[in-house]
Amino acid sequence: MSDMPERKVGIIACSGEQLAEGTVARLAALRVLNELRPGQTVTICLPLFLAGGAEDRAFACVHPTITVDGCDLRCAAHGTEKYSSKPVASLVVSELVAEHGLPKPEGCRRLNDAGKQAVEVTAQRLAALVDEALGHEGPAAGNRPAAQPAGNGKGEEVTCSCGSGVPVRRVVIDGQTVELVALDPIFQKFRSAGRGPDEATLREVFDMVKLYNDVPPKAEASYREVIHREFIAACQS
Repeated sequence: MSDMPERKVGIIACSGEQLAEGTVARLAALRVLNELRPGQTVTICLPLFLAGGAEDRAFACVHPTITVDGCDLRCAAHGTEKYSSKPVASLVVSELVAEHGLPKPEGCRRLNDAGKQAVEVTAQRLAALVDEALGHEGPAAGNRPAAQPAGNGKGEEVTCSCGSGVPVRRVVIDGQTVELVALDPIFQKFRSAGRGPDEATLREVFDMVKLYNDVPPKAEASYREVIHREFIAACQS
């Protein structure tokens, strides 16, 4: 049985090199990755993501992502939403520069002092958004389980196409086949703790499933019914 994936935040930075703001975006992402929130963040290659990188797209479906764009074209944000899941947050360097009244960054490969200031401002804002996505304050707090995709129903169990081993269960909800991520590890977590299908446990199981899966608000009752039924069946087996 695969374990539930450790929760991390994926950072997708602008890859444009024609603007200094693109360089700011990449350097800010690296500062968060290596200095401000190491171990809690990973970077996702935007060109590979857009070209069809299965591992990167799968990660963005299972974990929260934050995009950092240099300008208001928002290539990273739009690409992430189109090919995977909507980012939990998006930053635009040019907007942050204006918000903080900073001079315009200059230099695509070697930033001027204004560019270096913009890197710091962007990195600090990005780190705060990482904390928010992880549900805690500050870099010392521990990680919690992650969130995203959809689905559930009896029967077939597969794994993500990236080969990461994240278990997926295909089920039928409201007549449609959907996929629920990490359903069986969640069930196993509660069963290992000796938790049975009482009202409180069923509520907690559903809340944890929602951490990993995008449950449409209008279909929440249907999702809850199927998830409760699957958990009860797992306990009986």
